[in-house]
Amino acid sequence: MDHEFYREPLRQVVERLETDPDRGLSAKEAARRLEEHGENKLEEGRQAGLIRRCLAQLKDPMILVLLAAAALSFFAGGREDWLDAVIILGIVAFNTILSVSQEDNARKALEALRELSAPKARVIRDGAEVRVESAHLVPGDVILLEAGDYVPADGRILWEAGLQADEAAMTGESLPVHKRSGGGLPPDTPLAERKNMVIGGTVITGGRGKAAVTATGMDTEMGKIAGLLLNQDPGETPLQRKMGEVSKVLSLVCVGVCAVMFGVGMLQHRDILDMFLTAVALAVAAIPEGLPAIVTIVLAMGVSRMAKRNAIIKRLPAVETLGCASVICSDKTGTLTKNQMTVLEVWTPGGAFRQRALALGTLCGDVRPGPDGNYLGDPTEAAIANLAAGEKLPKVDLDRAYPRLGEAPFDSARKRMATCHTLAGGRALIAVKGAPEAVLAKCTHILGPEGPRPLTNGERRSIQGENSRLAARALRVLAVAQREESGSPGLFTPEELERDLTFVGLIGMMDPPRPEVRQAVDRCAQAGVRPVMITGDHKDTAVAIARELGIFRPGHRAVDGPGLDFLPQETLEEEIESFSVFARVTPEHKMRIVKAWQKKGCVVAMTGDGVNDAPALKTADIGCAMGKTGTDVAKGAADMILTDDNFATVVAAVEQGRGIYANIRKAIHYLLSCNIGEILTIFLATLLHFPHSPLSPVQLLWLNLVTDSLPALALGMEPVEEAVMEKPPRGKEEPLFSKAFSIRLAWQGCLVGALTLGAYGLGMALTGTYAAANTMAFATLTFSQLFHAFDVRSEETSLFRLGVFSNGAMNKAFLVGLALQLAVLLVPPLQSAFSVVSLDRSCWLTVLALALTPLAVCEGEKALRRGRNRRVGKREMEAAYR
Repeated sequence: MDHEFYREPLRQVVERLETDPDRGLSAKEAARRLEEHGENKLEEGRQAGLIRRCLAQLKDPMILVLLAAAALSFFAGGREDWLDAVIILGIVAFNTILSVSQEDNARKALEALRELSAPKARVIRDGAEVRVESAHLVPGDVILLEAGDYVPADGRILWEAGLQADEAAMTGESLPVHKRSGGGLPPDTPLAERKNMVIGGTVITGGRGKAAVTATGMDTEMGKIAGLLLNQDPGETPLQRKMGEVSKVLSLVCVGVCAVMFGVGMLQHRDILDMFLTAVALAVAAIPEGLPAIVTIVLAMGVSRMAKRNAIIKRLPAVETLGCASVICSDKTGTLTKNQMTVLEVWTPGGAFRQRALALGTLCGDVRPGPDGNYLGDPTEAAIANLAAGEKLPKVDLDRAYPRLGEAPFDSARKRMATCHTLAGGRALIAVKGAPEAVLAKCTHILGPEGPRPLTNGERRSIQGENSRLAARALRVLAVAQREESGSPGLFTPEELERDLTFVGLIGMMDPPRPEVRQAVDRCAQAGVRPVMITGDHKDTAVAIARELGIFRPGHRAVDGPGLDFLPQETLEEEIESFSVFARVTPEHKMRIVKAWQKKGCVVAMTGDGVNDAPALKTADIGCAMGKTGTDVAKGAADMILTDDNFATVVAAVEQGRGIYANIRKAIHYLLSCNIGEILTIFLATLLHFPHSPLSPVQLLWLNLVTDSLPALALGMEPVEEAVMEKPPRGKEEPLFSKAFSIRLAWQGCLVGALTLGAYGLGMALTGTYAAANTMAFATLTFSQLFHAFDVRSEETSLFRLGVFSNGAMNKAFLVGLALQLAVLLVPPLQSAFSVVSLDRSCWLTVLALALTPLAVCEGEKALRRGRNRRVGKREMEAAYR
């Protein structure tokens, strides 16, 4: 739609859009317009077609060389070489289909994750407010906006109350823009000055409003520049990049080894075509070109599992970072607690004015009645309104008796909210509630039996003492105050409303801890992760809850916002490890806390829900936004969204992150140790001048197909080990290939290669024929790799303790690989195609014994390592007690 809606009178805009400002569009009309205009999305780069993706798989240089070698065999070789060429082409084709299928699965998994975190919009349809996916908005929809929302589409403002928007992303304007409804603007008004419009993709920073959608998708202002965003590479995670680099290095090593092997073969006067095919086939089989793809798939599968456990990961690198998390900075309300506030005490001077305090607290709030009779909205406001209703002061009656004229909304810097109401005779009542110290700072009077009187220093100290008494019981405390005016104030600003107040009382309420949080905190301690409470509550309240949950322990300290203000950043960084509770903090304090922990080398996870939490969420290594109470801005800045707003979910996500990383290591361990075995087998056979190669080119390619993809992916689906949360977090810069890990890869690969060569030698000794020896080597190498996959399931825990068959995906991968290999070894037509022969019982028993040897040896080595670790741990414990 190419109309300049900012120029036209509001009535003309409504008529042109054929909408109703009060009832919005009907669901039927919205569906018709969605069909006409398409979804409210920016266009993305077109996905390559199936044929192009298949051809892309064949661009690998080694695959091209292999195809050239197959063509040479087809045209220049005899019947046996011709058959080899056909089999090679078949294996390459099947491998290509498998790779494309894996890519599709990974892409679909990532698309499903994007759908989980798709933004929602509040819209009026058929006269009722509903939440719909932003993608389903259409021109003419009437949308509702408030602080913290992303603007889902371009729109003309119909109504606003203090509406402000941050449009820096589109206009470069650094300050929030005050929006207004009203008439049209002059032609050619710059985008930054169109105050009667909201721009899709910007952020509402204050107030509320209603707008009619004027453009969606590529017709929006953002859509006009979206061409710059098309076809951009989404980028790789650090682990994917690392795996790509590892693959390149290993590929060069493999190609070098194969080139040396080919040269040695030529010096030994072997058949050129046979050696060339063997070298290329070995390179194709041994090069771990699929490592980055497997990392992507394992990450995507792990993220899907985490989504089912209420943690939606928005960016894949967050999964890697989660495994390193060493500090979790958590909000208290709703995350560590149930977010179900109940008023337990109302304190007023002299014990009078209880109902006045409840009435003021209820008037100065925005809750609404729910279907079950309880009030919905802010938990503290709902708790006050529920108690007031129980004392025959329902909010609906209060609002009717004292209509609201205006308000100064709550914000985290002032820690207060103020509303102005009409009294009889044209007078005005100003009701204020907020943090006791913030409200008390604005009070000059106190309510007595005969009305307001000046507030003395002694009474001020008495109020502060009552506040501390309530907070010591772990109650959240709000103060209420009032002021009466002869008429309505001219401005509803905080400065005008929140002055010369009369103190009325304190309201203490409790938000009980979630029952599962204590166990989650204990798991953190076991895993070397430090939980820290950050809250806007009073310090005494925060410490009481933190002590009950096990967050605040002997020797720990607590500090509040004013204390942080007097603490230099250098001192905070030095002493940060001694603090477990931060109370009465502002968003700026959160930033300082995160940076101080990071300065100590910690990986920090931070929870948040408000607009002002976004900078801290961005600064933290892992930003965790609340799914229920979080604003769109917080969710946009975060790496992870907690759909249940629960601290225990953060801990579970850390556990899953560690498990996913461990599974990726297992897949790498399996692939590389097997590839080392394959290279060693052929390379040593060539150097030792074996008359015949233990494995043919076709067998090497078949081995790559049967043993690489499915077992490696099955390892990526391994359940998280119990012991994963019994170790300290790994360092963020800790190398994937540690010295111990590399040594295990090397000796296990050498073991597999030696056993394969041993099988070949025993085959020659038992049967005296190359064909039988080759068959035994082929069978031993394949089966040993399939059995080895079971051993790799844990670096330390015994397979029998894990449960041999506890990974269903591994069982299926093993059975598929076993069935395919047995078919090749036992079915006559396939025996001929792969140049294998039938084996007698003694040969089969030898193959089985050799194939099981890696499993037995690796389990024995793990048992020795566990015993050594227990002895070291015992000595350290004894030394600690001495």
